[in-house]
Amino acid sequence: MTQPRVPVRPCGGDNRALSRYIGERFCRERTKMDAAELRQMQAPIKERYKTDPKAALITLRAKGSTDSDGIACKVETGRALAVAGLHPATGGSGLELCSGDMLLEALVACAGVTLKSVATAIEMPLKTGNVYAEGDLDFRGTLGVDKETPVGFAEIRLRFEVDTDAPQDKLDLLLKLTERYCVVYQTIKNGPKVSVSMQRM
Repeated sequence: MTQPRVPVRPCGGDNRALSRYIGERFCRERTKMDAAELRQMQAPIKERYKTDPKAALITLRAKGSTDSDGIACKVETGRALAVAGLHPATGGSGLELCSGDMLLEALVACAGVTLKSVATAIEMPLKTGNVYAEGDLDFRGTLGVDKETPVGFAEIRLRFEVDTDAPQDKLDLLLKLTERYCVVYQTIKNGPKVSVSMQRM
């Protein structure tokens, strides 16, 4: 199993408390930025997107894999400690996780687990499998470059690859039931009622 890559967190060993402290401290130190610095960092990016709208179109991707052992899906996140930050297309360093990637990874994980659960329930043997999710974003929206550009994913695509000897009708049933019972997929597809609030700490 490939170990998570953490290229920027300066800690090692099995001391979880120390790792958590260093990770949290690292996150706080990296996010020290005032409004002027943020505007200065994003100004050339916004200008580029104004003059070249196609440059703001980004496709994020996530991948997971299943095997014959247990009902699980291994998702390639590339991080041990989840520190989220700005995407490079909005001025981020690329060292932190992108929340858009995390959304796709959650979709991949849920879809992979559901796939394995359904395959087990209908007694369809799967040797191995891969789950892929892609999502298209136009960062002119989230940066406020173009007020007419929507904020968020314009399209998300979920794809499965499976190694099995099962007949096509079984594959069709597997896909149908996986789609029906995948919580994250159904949440994204159907758009639940969402409320937002704020209070002082």
